[in-house]
Amino acid sequence: MPKLPDIVRNPLAFIAARWTPSPALVRRAVLAALVMSVVIVVTGGAVRVTASGLGCPTWPTCSGDSLLGTRAMGVHHAIEISNRMLTYVLCATVGWAIIAIRAQAPLRRGVYRLAWAQFWVVVLNAVWGGLTVLTKLNPYVVSFHFLLSAALITVAALTWHRIGEGDASPRPLVGKPVRQLGQVLVAASAVLIVVGTLVSGAGPHPGESTGSYKVQRIDVDWRTVAQLHADFAWVVVGLTVALWFVLRAVDAPVGPQHRVRDLFLVLMGQGVIGYVQYFTHLPAALVDLHMFGACLVWIAVLRVLLSFRERPCAEPGASVPSAAAAPARISL
Repeated sequence: MPKLPDIVRNPLAFIAARWTPSPALVRRAVLAALVMSVVIVVTGGAVRVTASGLGCPTWPTCSGDSLLGTRAMGVHHAIEISNRMLTYVLCATVGWAIIAIRAQAPLRRGVYRLAWAQFWVVVLNAVWGGLTVLTKLNPYVVSFHFLLSAALITVAALTWHRIGEGDASPRPLVGKPVRQLGQVLVAASAVLIVVGTLVSGAGPHPGESTGSYKVQRIDVDWRTVAQLHADFAWVVVGLTVALWFVLRAVDAPVGPQHRVRDLFLVLMGQGVIGYVQYFTHLPAALVDLHMFGACLVWIAVLRVLLSFRERPCAEPGASVPSAAAAPARISL
């Protein structure tokens, strides 16, 4: 049997042997994947608040045997199919990040695994998104769809942070009690997001309002759940303020203090949006903006936790492949 060319057997290794991206290019590629992971949440929210969730009534096709459907299916179809097509853009940006990280010299295996984790979460979430259609927008399935998006943002944000670090063992910048308080903040923020999905699942935006199908809702008063959501929001704000005072008291480095300050500002903006949308009876545009704010809050929380330690930008004695040991590489 003839031997397959290298580019077919291992295309990523083939590219890595001939091209070395600059650190700035790699960081931009990873940032693009993070940005797209937020964009797909915002466009998915737009599908829901515009009642376009069943604009394509089947999956993986849009309608019958048609992958894209037709213009005659109306504006809800256009919104839904646009969100589906953005999944391919997300896959492309994650794929570009994987290629750029793989082509770095030397290969950073931990970061490379994180990049691949993004890809598999994207695949899982795309399949789960199809399940939301097949279950006719079951609110629990839809809620988990958002949580998978939060998982994607988590991995993307961690990859973005790690690409700016070295691979030496992490060194703590703050004491153990401060780190534990940060972990409590992360846990409270995670609960806040989960409760937020319940508000959405019980609220007045089921995702489909054409009258062709009655979408199931979570059988609780959405105002009661919204109050619980607001209570957890204040818990997160309180923990953030407490953490800021503790960091000031122990004279922590400015990095963690700035990250906590950033989180507080994002929380304030998100709180204003949340209360305005509640008292204006959840207008669609504000609901979608609130989902965008939730993404920013989660990223800011993760950045706080990650700021509590540092890794050197380069490990002493790290080996770099010599030019004689590999084919000629193009550096950009």
